Amino acid sequence: MECQRLSLPPLSAPGEVVTFYSYKGGTGRTMALSNIAVLLARRENASVPVLMLDWDMEAPGLHHYFEQHEERPGVLEFFEACRQQLERFSLEAPVPRAHGHDAGGADVALAQRVLDAIDWQQYVVRVDQGSPLYLMRAGCFDASYSERLAKMRWDQLFDACPALFRCFADTLARHFRYVLVDSRTGRTDSAGICTTLLPKKLVVVFTPNRQSLEGVDALVTRAIEYRRSHEDEQRPLLVYPLPSRIEMGDGAQRAEWRRGDAHKGIAGFQPMFERLLRTSYGLPQIALDSYFDEVQLQQTKTFAYGEQLAVRIDQGGDRFSLTRTFEAFLHWLTGGYFPWQSSREIALLAAIGEARQALQAEPGRAVALPLARDLARLGELYRKDGRSAQALDAFRQSVEIRVRLLGEEHPDSLAGKSGMARLLRQVDKLDEARFLEEDVVDVRCRVLGDEHPDTLAAKACLAQTLMQQGELAAALLLQDAVLASYARVLGPEHPLTLGAMDGRATTLLHMGRLEQARQVLAMVVAARERLFGAEHGDTLRSKLALAQALGRMGELDGARHLLGAVLQAQQRRLGGDHAATLATRDLLADIVAGQGDWAGARQLHEDQVAARERTRGLDHPDTLMSQRKLAEALLRRGELDAARSVQEQVLEVHARLLGEDHLDTLHSKKQLAGTLQQQGDSEAARLLEDAVLSGSDRLLNARGAAGKVAAHADSVLDGARHLQETILAGRAGGHDATEPETLGSMIAMLQGMIEREQYVQAGELAEHLRACLLRPGVPGKLRKRGMAQLKRMYKLQGDLDALLALQEDEVQALEGALSEAGIEPR
Repeated sequence: MECQRLSLPPLSAPGEVVTFYSYKGGTGRTMALSNIAVLLARRENASVPVLMLDWDMEAPGLHHYFEQHEERPGVLEFFEACRQQLERFSLEAPVPRAHGHDAGGADVALAQRVLDAIDWQQYVVRVDQGSPLYLMRAGCFDASYSERLAKMRWDQLFDACPALFRCFADTLARHFRYVLVDSRTGRTDSAGICTTLLPKKLVVVFTPNRQSLEGVDALVTRAIEYRRSHEDEQRPLLVYPLPSRIEMGDGAQRAEWRRGDAHKGIAGFQPMFERLLRTSYGLPQIALDSYFDEVQLQQTKTFAYGEQLAVRIDQGGDRFSLTRTFEAFLHWLTGGYFPWQSSREIALLAAIGEARQALQAEPGRAVALPLARDLARLGELYRKDGRSAQALDAFRQSVEIRVRLLGEEHPDSLAGKSGMARLLRQVDKLDEARFLEEDVVDVRCRVLGDEHPDTLAAKACLAQTLMQQGELAAALLLQDAVLASYARVLGPEHPLTLGAMDGRATTLLHMGRLEQARQVLAMVVAARERLFGAEHGDTLRSKLALAQALGRMGELDGARHLLGAVLQAQQRRLGGDHAATLATRDLLADIVAGQGDWAGARQLHEDQVAARERTRGLDHPDTLMSQRKLAEALLRRGELDAARSVQEQVLEVHARLLGEDHLDTLHSKKQLAGTLQQQGDSEAARLLEDAVLSGSDRLLNARGAAGKVAAHADSVLDGARHLQETILAGRAGGHDATEPETLGSMIAMLQGMIEREQYVQAGELAEHLRACLLRPGVPGKLRKRGMAQLKRMYKLQGDLDALLALQEDEVQALEGALSEAGIEPR
């Protein structure tokens, strides 16, 4: 068939390939791709070239959306031509396959040679005369199509030239801003090509059901792992989930399938994708709330039949239209943003970018001050998200602009400094925070007066910093002055007055004045319940503080009651997986354990582990800590097998992620060894303890060889020594106390403590070692080494009484040994 050839010039910068994939059919994947393609081609005065590829060759349908029923070659025929070229080249001059780095270069050269021999533009047809929208059909649907498709072995084509598909994608991206690939469903070779080899971005279209979600989970994990593990495929792959066929009329089911419902066994697609993306990209924590608030393709009767393009029919773009949803999705897909970036962040980043461009063209206050405002808002957003470095950078830029244009004492400059100081306090940069806050307090006292609300707020912030610096008396004095001013000006139950009381109670807790703190917090709780309600956020925070005070005072029943009420309220209002709910559950579990109610503690820890796994992932430190606490509760209840299983999981993760000699791994081994000992498996327990001793030795030697170490490294060394001491002390009291290996380790440890002048710890170890050395059966050389170290320690300490007592014990032990041997002492 003779086809008209297109002539498409290359772009100034390469475009990107985006694959649309669904595990099951019926998701609306092709419909979504078609609508998005039309919207993209309309951009920039309809000048953005867009190509659609129909790779769903077993069930092609993309051409129906654009009334392209003329039979013409497409994807299948193009790759048939590629196969023929590869066969021809192999017959002309067979070349041995290269290996290593040479193989990659040779494959690329071969792929480019194949593609240069084929005029790919003859396989492309324009489908819209009003915009640069193009289509490469699945193929020519003649009588031989099915037979030819069955003979196309994609795996053999890949084996013959692994770089072919990647180079094909690069070729198209040089001519089209967007190449949208409609992938085959399921787990097939062609789906693997579309999702793994071709794209820069992967749009995963799914309906909320278990089959679809499980299939998508496996596919995305496999695609990202392939990109990460194959040397020739070290390219980023960004994944964008696209829920489809969402029934808008049933809010309850919509919420269940989005958020999950443990009682119904529904995992929820948002937690699933949060876990999947967090694990795949190695992120500590992400949230897709903002993304899924905007991106859900609703089911509509109008577009349930036929191949209609919503963006051509429904151009109003109101909040209920599919067009609005597609446009919202494109903010993330084409703006270079990740799904876990909120719409608020995207809007601020866009505004900041536009302002920077405008400043370059025409500098002035009219642009610079709104830029400073948006930078401050972005900094606050990052602060709340826990992205401290990005927040600090945004705050600094904002303050610099305001100070330069408005001066040091302008209210906006002072507000910027206060915001930056709060962040600095949050990340423990207290000296910098105090410097800024003292400056703000000084200016506001001088300009506004001592009792102006802004001045009092600045003083309260400074008091918090003083408290964190340990200057508790100064902090309390300042808080008392602020509280007195608020009470006099605003009244005793004004929200600001109650906030000042809350801050004062926190300082009292730090000072150990628990009864006073409890009285203040009880008044705050009562007042906030009257003003805001029992489940208001401020009320719950006050109840938490009061519960912690009660816990420290030993009033565990009262603390448990308060924490239980707070937890129930948070579960209702925030959900069981919210960060605040998780923190409260941890506090409650500790109180319950303190009461000896290990059944209750076990249930709370089990809930906590499940929530941590959903929100943080199996390998996150918070999840592992919750598992450790669960294992402790199980041990206390005598459920040794269950405790051992949990401890083995924790140890496996620590060893895999941190290494065998990391301090956390050694702690996990030590805890598991204790459980094994309780189960009567002494041999396995000893092997683990030996591994801990060896790992601690390597850790100590490595740190010692590095010379001077930082404070964190010092704590690691202390932890390693403590592990050794604990194990050896335990063995010293057991039946293996006289074994040469145990005694040798104890002697070496005592020698190290003496050299480090750790005489308190050395004294504790010396008591164990002394008793062990004096027992019968100890090898003479080992006893001599040990006694020498004990005498050395007593001499350095000037403890003559202990030295004389040791010598007497040594003589008595020698006489006893001679008597047992039948030798009379002289």
